[in-house]
Amino acid sequence: MRAPQRNEVADIGYTVLDEPAPVGEQQGVYSSYRPSRLMFTDAGEHPTMLVESAAMASINAPKPAYVPRLPEQIVARKLLSAAQLETVVYAGDAWSRELAGRFVVDPKSVQLTETADGDSYRYGFFLGDGTGAGKGRQAAACIMDQWLRGKRRHIWISKNAPLLEDARRDWTALGGLSVDVIELAAWKINQPISAPEGILFVPYGTLRSARVDETRLDQIIAWAGADFEGVIVLDEAHELGGVAGGEGTMGKKDGSLQGIAGVMLQNRLPKARVLYASATGASDINNLAYAVRLGLWGPGTAFATREKFITEIREGGIAAMELVARDLKASGLYLSRALSFSGVEYDILQHDLTPDQIQVYDQYAEAWSIIHRNMEEALEITGIVDALENATLNSQAKAAARSRFESAKQRFFGQILLSMKLPSLFPAIDQHLNDNDSVVIQLVSTAEAILDRRLADLDPQEREELDLDLSPRELV
Repeated sequence: MRAPQRNEVADIGYTVLDEPAPVGEQQGVYSSYRPSRLMFTDAGEHPTMLVESAAMASINAPKPAYVPRLPEQIVARKLLSAAQLETVVYAGDAWSRELAGRFVVDPKSVQLTETADGDSYRYGFFLGDGTGAGKGRQAAACIMDQWLRGKRRHIWISKNAPLLEDARRDWTALGGLSVDVIELAAWKINQPISAPEGILFVPYGTLRSARVDETRLDQIIAWAGADFEGVIVLDEAHELGGVAGGEGTMGKKDGSLQGIAGVMLQNRLPKARVLYASATGASDINNLAYAVRLGLWGPGTAFATREKFITEIREGGIAAMELVARDLKASGLYLSRALSFSGVEYDILQHDLTPDQIQVYDQYAEAWSIIHRNMEEALEITGIVDALENATLNSQAKAAARSRFESAKQRFFGQILLSMKLPSLFPAIDQHLNDNDSVVIQLVSTAEAILDRRLADLDPQEREELDLDLSPRELV
């Protein structure tokens, strides 16, 4: 007989090491990852070896005191690796502390004003793991820990709506119910959210939505309540980058509405447990302006304001940003691991063009050359070039036309060459699958923008009987 599944809650047992664990074996600029201060009683093995940069490996995390509580089956079945459990421990430990100072919110600004009778704010935690380390699973585990302590309202903000299913997958993998993850789009912007509890899933684009006097931000905060102590997961947190504005490629630019909405959400829920998750969060120091819960500036720090922090760290370049990351890890506020490429071998799959493919390519090349030769005549007809004086009448329009022509030609031949490789690629994929190997396919372009434009032009009758051509011929 099969033993019944147990649903008890269990403390996650671990030993705090007085002496940090030895640094893992270094390979190039990376070192094999190990929790520097923790040894777990029951933890699974991560499917692939993890590494961290040698600079980060040289910094030991502090001794935590927080003990997570998770379903007993997670411990028994070892559903989380030691590296993933370490995140739950340090996130919980960070959330048990408060930033220096007390503040009040300016409803029309992203700035907080320090005052003695203001609110205290919890520290946040930054998860900087790369692809494959399981950021979604770790975020779900952090929510589950708080869920089992009676906090049944949480907010999961992610890049786009399709990632809702990813959030549900990670939540149900730890024993949660799919219906626990609710979509904000189920309620109109002027409706109060009626769900008594759950994990509210919000795409970043929806977070910044507003209509006249009604905003999604106000709708979310009204549901959360002023005493909200749940987890706010800012998945792909770099999507909030640019909140401070600054210099862009086209000159000075204002702060992004998306980033401003993200910061205002954090400001208006002082007791929220904020989890930033991004593998590229600190690629630009200006993008760290959204991370208001890490104590990088303000009372008790070396930088009085966010602007002073950004200015001085930017002047220090990459070295200064590395120091910021190392200081955050030493404070127990940051972890960053990535998959190891140890033992990975590369081989090139070569496809030899068939005579038919060569003929097709030559015909397309001739067609584009005809278009190219006639483009100059088209420029004359449209008044961009004067053929009599051989002069350009509108240099900006001429440059734009040639740029669009060349970019369309590159995309066209990129798609043609990709399609010509498939007769060799498909058999190779089948062979790897037969050998029980995993196949990872990177989609450089999904043609989603073209599809959206074509769908927008269709009437309801045409939508029922879709017959769209999204092939390279579209570019011609």
